[in-house]
Amino acid sequence: MTKDRTDITFGVSLYSYGGDFLVTMTLEDCLADVADMGATDVEILADTHIPGYPTPSSEWVHEWRGLVERYGLTPTCYSSWLDTRLRKDRALTVDEASEILVRDLRLAHELGFTIVRPKLGVVSLDLVPDPIWREAVKRALPKAEEYDIKIAPEIHAPTPLRSKIVDDYLDLARETEHFGLLIDTGIFQNAERSGTHSDSVYVFGRPDPVLREQVAREMMKPMAVDPSDLAEVMPYVFHVHAKFWDMTDDLSDPHVPYDAVVKALVDSGFKGSLSSEYEGARDLYRASDMLRRQQAMLRRLVAAQAAVPT
Repeated sequence: MTKDRTDITFGVSLYSYGGDFLVTMTLEDCLADVADMGATDVEILADTHIPGYPTPSSEWVHEWRGLVERYGLTPTCYSSWLDTRLRKDRALTVDEASEILVRDLRLAHELGFTIVRPKLGVVSLDLVPDPIWREAVKRALPKAEEYDIKIAPEIHAPTPLRSKIVDDYLDLARETEHFGLLIDTGIFQNAERSGTHSDSVYVFGRPDPVLREQVAREMMKPMAVDPSDLAEVMPYVFHVHAKFWDMTDDLSDPHVPYDAVVKALVDSGFKGSLSSEYEGARDLYRASDMLRRQQAMLRRLVAAQAAVPT
C-alpha cells in the first residue's frame, strides 16, 4: 500500500519574468499567469516588484492583497538585499544592516509573506558573507519572531552544501526556529550550459565588468553537488528555488538532475514551496512557456516520489 508522503507545494518566483515584466506584462499579468499554470505560491523581489520600495503607498499594498486573493495565491518568499556595500566610502555597520533587515521584515509581513530571503553582502568570489551578518540577523530576530517570519539566506552557486558558509548558518539556525536556509537547486547543475549569468556585480557601488565576468564564469560551472547531501540540512530548509535555464520538448531539464533532486527532497521530508526560478534567455514571452514546462515536470516527479512506499 502506498500513500502520499509529501507536503510540497508549487510556486513561481516573479523574477522569472525578467524579460517581460513592465514590457509585455504587468504585475497582475504575472500573477494571473502563475495561477493559470496551476501554481499556488508566489514570491517577489522587493525592489523590483514593489513600486516605491521600501515605502509603497497604502493603495498599492491594498491592491497587492486584492490581487493575491483574486488569483488564489499564497505569498511565500520575499527576496530582498542586505547590501553591506551600499555606501561608496565604507561598509554598513551592524546597526544599519539590522535596521534594513527589520524594515524588510515589517513590509514582508504587511504583504503576507512568511519567509524573507536577505541577499547578504559578500566579501569574496565564493560568496563568504560579510562578517556582520550574524549580529545583524540576531538583532532582527525579535521582529522575525513577532511577525512569525523565517529569515533564510540563499545557498547559491558557487557555495556547496558542505561548506563553512553553510556550517556557520546552521550554527545560528540551531538557536532559533526563525532562521534557516533557502536552497537554490542550481548547485546541483551537472551539465555545461551556454549564455551569461544575469546578475550584475558591484564593487563599492560601481559596476565592475571584469569581476562580473569572473563571477559569471564561476556561477555557470556545474557544481554537481550530490542531491543526497540535502538530508543533512533539511531540518533547517524553509524554501527551495527550483532554478532552471531551459526545458526540453519532452519536459525534462538538460542541466539539473531533477529526478534525483526531487527524490532527495521527498525522502528528506521537505515541507514547503518548490518555487520555479527561470533564469534562461530573456526573449519576450519565453518565460511563461518555460515555467509551464517546468511546473509540469516538477508535479510529475513529486507525485511519483510521493507515492513510493516508505
